Amino acid sequence: MLLLEVISGERLAKPERGKMRVHKISNVNKALDFIASKGVKLVSIGAEEIVDGNVKMTLGMIWTIILRFAIQDISVEETSAKEGLLLWCQRKTAPYKNVNIQNFHISWKDGLGFCALIHRHRPELIDYGKLRKDDPLTNLNTAFDVAEKYLDIPKMLDAEDIVGTARPDEKAIMTYVSSFYHAFSGAQKAETAANRICKVLAVNQENEQLMEDYEKLASDLLEWIRRTIPWLENRVAENTMHAMQQKLEDFRDYRRLHKPPKVQEKCQLEINFNTLQTKLRLSNRPAFMPSEGRMVSDINNAWGCLEQAEKGYEEWLLNEIRRLERLDHLAEKFRQKASIHEAWTDGKEAMLRQKDYETATLSEIKALLKKHEAFESDLAAHQDRVEQIAAIAQELNELDYYDSPSVNARCQKICDQWDNLGALTQKRREALERTEKLLETIDQLYLEYAKRAAPFNNWMEGAMEDLQDTFIVHTIEEIQGLSTAHEQFKATLPDADKERLAILGIHNEVSKIVQTYHVNMAGSNPYTIITPQEINGKWDHVRQLVPRRDQALTEEHARQQHNERLRKQFGAQANVIGPWIQTKMEEIGRISIEMHGTLEDQLSHLRQYEKSIVNYKPKIDQLEGDHQLIQEALIFDNKHTNYTMEHIRVGWEQLLTTIARTINEVENQILTRDAKGISQEQMNEFRASFNHFDRKKTGMMDTDDFRACLISMGYNMGEAEFARIMSIVDPNRLGVVTFQAFIDFMSRETADTDTADQVMASFKILAGDKNYITVEELRRELPPDQAEYCIARMAPYTGPDAVPGALDYMSFSTALYGESDL
Repeated sequence: MLLLEVISGERLAKPERGKMRVHKISNVNKALDFIASKGVKLVSIGAEEIVDGNVKMTLGMIWTIILRFAIQDISVEETSAKEGLLLWCQRKTAPYKNVNIQNFHISWKDGLGFCALIHRHRPELIDYGKLRKDDPLTNLNTAFDVAEKYLDIPKMLDAEDIVGTARPDEKAIMTYVSSFYHAFSGAQKAETAANRICKVLAVNQENEQLMEDYEKLASDLLEWIRRTIPWLENRVAENTMHAMQQKLEDFRDYRRLHKPPKVQEKCQLEINFNTLQTKLRLSNRPAFMPSEGRMVSDINNAWGCLEQAEKGYEEWLLNEIRRLERLDHLAEKFRQKASIHEAWTDGKEAMLRQKDYETATLSEIKALLKKHEAFESDLAAHQDRVEQIAAIAQELNELDYYDSPSVNARCQKICDQWDNLGALTQKRREALERTEKLLETIDQLYLEYAKRAAPFNNWMEGAMEDLQDTFIVHTIEEIQGLSTAHEQFKATLPDADKERLAILGIHNEVSKIVQTYHVNMAGSNPYTIITPQEINGKWDHVRQLVPRRDQALTEEHARQQHNERLRKQFGAQANVIGPWIQTKMEEIGRISIEMHGTLEDQLSHLRQYEKSIVNYKPKIDQLEGDHQLIQEALIFDNKHTNYTMEHIRVGWEQLLTTIARTINEVENQILTRDAKGISQEQMNEFRASFNHFDRKKTGMMDTDDFRACLISMGYNMGEAEFARIMSIVDPNRLGVVTFQAFIDFMSRETADTDTADQVMASFKILAGDKNYITVEELRRELPPDQAEYCIARMAPYTGPDAVPGALDYMSFSTALYGESDL
């Protein structure tokens, strides 16, 4: 009973003072009852056997007392007493060579285990480096003598017994080792402190790595944007269709291949930033501030500049292609009309400069005069073509045609020649009119032939020109209009044929007169150079050009029908995909604010949505293919849908970004819930309260809604207190409270986190209550990587009690919570 009182520190019941057997049994029972009250089960140990001097029973009871009061309270990482004591020994002796503690018998025979325990806690008592594994007696006696002399641990074992026994007594060694445990129990505090510091440093190292990853990803993305914007802002047009179409193909590659990965990188960057800020907030670390120019807002601003540069680039390319197409058409039309006009004017100046009227007869003069009148009629008929040539040249100049100088030079030559022809024509008329007073006769039939043949010939030339004229159309309606005009032209052919026959009849009448009256008419018709053969030849050419024009219009009509099918095909898909994207955006919004199931259920539901969205990508790609076919066909409008490919692309990118952000928000909620110890019921209550006061259903509460929410939960605060709370939940002063900020606020007071004071106190334990800690102490108490982490970052201690190698752990502990970048 006296032994139990000494080792337990408690008083037992008053003992019986009598000397009789019954008194002795009563006292032993009182001792056994006290042992049982401490939770110890006594098996086959009775008071009578103890009183009668049963050695085995007595030793069993003594071992039970040792086990209960010296060993049972030992626990490392929630293990049993024996396992905990063994784990403690293994950890303390782990750094020592030739020591491998696996049990409480043969692992201790060489004595190095005992010496390692002493050296670990009191290195000045034993020179461990001089011990030899093959000298167990010296090792054991050294350890026992030092333990008895300096640690007040009595010798419970004999070195000879341990060395001379194949398997030393496990209970004896366990009892003796427990004395070392209790002697060094103060070191347990140091180990606990070291574990706490390791935990803090591990969090800090992980956060620093996340910060470095963010900085690199942000720098890479900004550099890509910096390189891409000048390319998109370069609006210098090329001179050829091929070069501009290559620019359009490069832009398509950019939208299909280069930009989508960067959209994913930007989204991942925001997710990493939010995750890092959540981890920092949960571990009581200050918020992460990226280096200047790499904030999320800087990324968003740069991205906005990219999209601004991108905006309109494709439209500009298509407009330039359309302009070049129009220019090529106009240039070809100019060359055709100019060639026809130049062919007509060839030799006209020489003809107008002739002075044949000076030696002509009267009839010849009259013929020359009529011929000149016919030429003037022909000249007037060509005035419209000259004006068309000048108008086309002007339009080419206005559209900035690359070969405008040569066009202008040719046009100027034609206009100058035309002015000269006019002047020469006027001069020759004046000469003929002066001579006409002397001459009276003229052949009316030739004159009538010339007057009717010239317009008809001009009409045929115009018809041939129109029939060979190239055309550009973009719709069914435009080609139908050309077809209608062509049908109207064909309807005029019978009347034209009548006019041809009438003109040929005039020529035949002249021939009759010549034959009938034997008129001396040398040469051809003096009033015109247009012969019946030319009229018939040109008429035949017109008749040949009509079916060719029919075929060209038919082929163009088929092409426009094909284009219309492409429009309808694109419109049908776009009218399905556009509303689908909008529906998915709305469904994601509902999932993020509804309370169906746990956060894990919501996360699973969102990931299923994400999978279904990703699986939808082939339809977007198919629509991109149809869009490329439309652009390659140079289709510029589509009345079958209000959705453009740009609308679909932007909507698709927003949908991918929204689902990724929503998943990240739920993951952060799970992270917050687990870190703060929030139950699912509490999380549901938080969500219900938040949804109730999120009156606008935007996923955020404004200031008035948040105040009403706080009042409903029993908060009664003034303006100052509410302003303080708002500074916590809305640090950027946006005037809104997100659900993540609301959860952080609701769980802030109950959070179990480490603080700077706790870390400082832990270092103080490791330092043995000193105001500094040495490099040797850090390397002895912390894992190697974290010890070196502290040594590299701790400033030297400069206090009055400083020693060589002393480090300032106080300022280091404060820095862990006061700065994000050590």
